[in-house]
Amino acid sequence: MKKMLLVVNPYSGQKKAAKLLPEIIAMFNRAEYAVQVYITAGPGDATVEVARVCRDVDLVVCCGGDGTFNETLAGILKAGVDTPIGYIPAGSTNDFASSLKLSSDILEATQDIILGSPVAYDAGKFGDRYFSYVASFGAFTRTSYATPQSIKNALGHTAYVLEGIQELSQIRKEHIKMIIDGEEVEDDFLFGAICNSTSVGGVLTLDPEIVDLRDNKLEILLVRAPKNLAEIHECIVALNAQKYNCAMLTFRSATHIRIFADPEMPWTLDGEREEGHSEVVVTPEHLAYRLMKRQ
Repeated sequence: MKKMLLVVNPYSGQKKAAKLLPEIIAMFNRAEYAVQVYITAGPGDATVEVARVCRDVDLVVCCGGDGTFNETLAGILKAGVDTPIGYIPAGSTNDFASSLKLSSDILEATQDIILGSPVAYDAGKFGDRYFSYVASFGAFTRTSYATPQSIKNALGHTAYVLEGIQELSQIRKEHIKMIIDGEEVEDDFLFGAICNSTSVGGVLTLDPEIVDLRDNKLEILLVRAPKNLAEIHECIVALNAQKYNCAMLTFRSATHIRIFADPEMPWTLDGEREEGHSEVVVTPEHLAYRLMKRQ
């Protein structure tokens, strides 16, 4: 019988996964997996447990949201093993799972893992931390570690606030310099995302022919801080029309991003808080992990 570690975040989403846990385990048992269950109790738990156990099992399955998947992936990568990962999306938003076209039905996602085969994907590395699909900064991402919120909500909220703003002084901006594959970009920004995804919350949607999760590149989206009412309007129009290369927005694909920023400015990695850095390097990790997917 094969060995498996099942990492469960009991508080993800509407706690549906916790209610279905006996059925999930039974499905893996019938597929001849001996299941070892680990219930997370706080931030970082999954990474520590996965790193400790992953060498001794044939499969690691994460049942939770994108943050729990981030921790599971980090455990695998820190251990330096290629144990396949299964992902049962059970969070509030599941942005990355949607980008991977994983089923939102918990039991169907379980069956897809059982019948699937491993597919290699890139990850991102932010300093010494890993992320599966996005590293972001800006006033509209700060709430993500207090209240689960997708990048779609962040950008949608950006457009909403911009439309209703009466005084430009109310807009929180961050001064950032990025060297993107040798090209320098420096300005005041409201929001920025570095991602490995064909969809950033359904707001940034690109053809897989352009954005490949396996091409050793990351995508960068930057939203500039408007200086006047005309630029506010331009920013709203660009966001709504999803036109990402204009005066107010910058979009690039890159293999090496060096970032200079206020060390007090926090980031989020897959929705989890990351402390600020005066300088940090972000790079893709080519085909860093294997995800079980049904073809």
